[in-house]
Amino acid sequence: MSIEEIRDMPVTDFLHKLGEKPVRQRGNEVWYHAPYRSDKTPSFCVNTKKNIWNDFGAGMGGDIFTLAGLMINSSDFMAQARYIGEVTDNPIECSKPPVYEQVENEPLFTDVEVKSLNHPALLGYLRERGISSDIATAHCMEIHYRLHGKNYFAVGFPNESGGYEIRNKFFKGSIPPKAVSLISNGSTAVNVYEGFIDFLSGLTLGYGRKEDNLVLNSVANKEKAYKHLDGYDCINCWLDNDKAGQQCLEALKNQYGEKVKDLSFVFRPYNDVNEYLQQDSSEHQLSLTNKQQTNKTNLNL
Repeated sequence: MSIEEIRDMPVTDFLHKLGEKPVRQRGNEVWYHAPYRSDKTPSFCVNTKKNIWNDFGAGMGGDIFTLAGLMINSSDFMAQARYIGEVTDNPIECSKPPVYEQVENEPLFTDVEVKSLNHPALLGYLRERGISSDIATAHCMEIHYRLHGKNYFAVGFPNESGGYEIRNKFFKGSIPPKAVSLISNGSTAVNVYEGFIDFLSGLTLGYGRKEDNLVLNSVANKEKAYKHLDGYDCINCWLDNDKAGQQCLEALKNQYGEKVKDLSFVFRPYNDVNEYLQQDSSEHQLSLTNKQQTNKTNLNL
C-alpha cells in the first residue's frame, strides 16, 4: 500500500484486523472498548463518515496513524505506517516522506454548566456504587451539557487544568483538557488512584482522609503526575488489579523506588476499590437484614 491508501483505510477495518469487535453502532458512530487501555465501559468511538476516532474516556482522538502510534507507543510516522501495513498484511511503499494534515477534533461538549451536586438521580447513582452523598458533594460537581445536539447531566470531578471527568449511570467520559486531580491535606504521604470513583470509594472506606490524594483520571496521565509526586516521602498506590494498573504501578516504582507502596492487595480479588466497596456494602446490608430477621423471630417467640 501507499501512504495515501493507508490514510483512506477505514479505521473500523484496522480495528477488525486488530481483533477488536464493535459493541454498538448508531448512525455514523461505531463504539468499541479502547484497544490500548483497560476500558470497562465502551468509550472509543469511530466516526465512519470522517474516518476519525475519539476516546471519550481518555480525552483524545485522531486518525488511523495516531491510533497505530498508541498501539505501538511510537510518535514516528513511518513506524506507525509500517505497523498498519503489518497488521493488514499490506507492505507499504516508502519512496518519500509523507505530507499530511493534522486531524482537528471538533468540540464535543457545548453549553457546559457547572453547579453544586444535588440532583437525586446522580446522588442515587453514586449511592448504588456505595458512595455517600456527603463525600460526593464535598468533592464533585453537577455538570449539565449538550452532546450531539442533546442535553445531558452527570457527576463532574474537576482536574487541575479546568477539565472534568464525568459519570452517570449511562455514560463515562471527560470534558477536556485531560489532567490529574490533586487533593491536598498538607501530608508527606499521598494516595494514588486511577479514577475518582475509586478515590471516593477509598474515602468511604476510611482511607486517605489525612493523607493527600492524587487521581490520575487515566493511567495515560501518569507522567503528568510526576511533578506532584516528586515531593512525597510515601506514595500509596491503589491501582487496579489488571494489566494497565500493574504496568502503571511498575512505572511508578521505576521512578520512585521504595517510596511506592502497592496497596492493591487490600481490595484483591476485586479489580478496583469501588468493586470492593460495593461488595463490602452488599455483605453489610445482608448481615444487617439477617440480624433484623433474627430479632423479629426472637420477638415472636
